[in-house]
Amino acid sequence: QIQLVESGGGLVQAGGSLRLSCTASGNILSINTMRWYRQAPGKQLEWVAGITIGDKTEYADSVKGRFTISRDAAKKTAFLQMNGLKPEDTAVYYCNADWILIPDEVMGSKEVFDYWGLGTQVTVSS
Repeated sequence: QIQLVESGGGLVQAGGSLRLSCTASGNILSINTMRWYRQAPGKQLEWVAGITIGDKTEYADSVKGRFTISRDAAKKTAFLQMNGLKPEDTAVYYCNADWILIPDEVMGSKEVFDYWGLGTQVTVSS
């Protein structure tokens, strides 16, 4: 069974830093693009950053220059380094993998789609 588990959230003062991790478990051959999203209370889910299997990165304008996404393919983990945190960054942060390659007895391998973690809370105090 494939799972994504986020960690690293917490309470930090404005201007501080946190490093989130998202680790995938299960019988996984590779993971395509991994993304971070966040949802603040009473607001819609917001895309934050993404990193492709080739390590190409993209960021929402609201976090560009402050957040850095990276990944360790061997450890099936993505990271989100968050610096210069602001109160408006307060949210539950979720990790997503758009598709994952797993072993298949018939085809050798197959893609399974759209996995999400349960989220980790980030709270930034002013």
